[in-house]
Amino acid sequence: MAAGKTEGRHDQASGLDERQPVDVLKVLADGQKAAAAVVDGALGDIAAAARLAADALLSGDRLVYVGAGSSGLMAMADALELPGTYGISRDRIVILLAGGAASLEDLAGGYEDDRDLAVSDASQAGIGPGDCVIAVSASGSTPYALAIAAYAKEKGAQVVSFANNPGARLFDGADVAILLQTPPEVISGSTRMGAGTAQKIAFNMFSTLVGIHLGHVHDGHMVNLKADNIKLKGRACRIVSDISGVGLDEAERLLARSEGSVKAAVLLAAGAEDAGAAQAALDRSGQSLRRALKALG
Repeated sequence: MAAGKTEGRHDQASGLDERQPVDVLKVLADGQKAAAAVVDGALGDIAAAARLAADALLSGDRLVYVGAGSSGLMAMADALELPGTYGISRDRIVILLAGGAASLEDLAGGYEDDRDLAVSDASQAGIGPGDCVIAVSASGSTPYALAIAAYAKEKGAQVVSFANNPGARLFDGADVAILLQTPPEVISGSTRMGAGTAQKIAFNMFSTLVGIHLGHVHDGHMVNLKADNIKLKGRACRIVSDISGVGLDEAERLLARSEGSVKAAVLLAAGAEDAGAAQAALDRSGQSLRRALKALG
């Protein structure tokens, strides 16, 4: 079986276990920095993927995150944050992690080889036309991810593929292929390290740009956040205050009037008659707070 670059040997690996602890950590840190740097080469493809994903959500369809092992965990982490950070409805986000909940207790490797499991998971998820499937595999050859990507294409879904090896099989047929060409790992084949770091950065950038396309970011604020705990309620007040210029007490009052909607609260501060009028302005603007504020004059 041919090994990809993610299985290669790092040039600082020889004698690693005989070095002083701080020297080992320096090599590991340098490996992480080198991995992070490769993301710059994928910016255009990440932008294209974010546009596909945003369009799927704007059309009422779904994002389906797919992966196995540590790559699957990176995908899952990004997916789980979307409802809270950008207020995207939970039913618009699907997570297919090889092994499902069992993998959260024991990240056993066997699940990633199970193509039948992959097809069953994809079928149960109801992947179909309009959905945007985001598949990730460090090697780009994980059977679970490959099988779901192929199933998705057959059903008319769009596929975005993330992989760390050039020429990865996961790129075959993908609508957008995102190559994160990380160097060999300091611990050979341990792709939870450099490859995982590059994936995490790329996912963060991808989903942030999706949020921007959806109108859920305004001057660096997450204006569609789901404020469901004390910390986030305080953040919502500060966001309303910062954008509108009102005090925190007034921001809290406006949020109560808007049933917790940061966007609507800002529009109330800007002169919207009531929460209904604020929501109508948002609907007309495609949920863009900036456009809604301009329309209010």
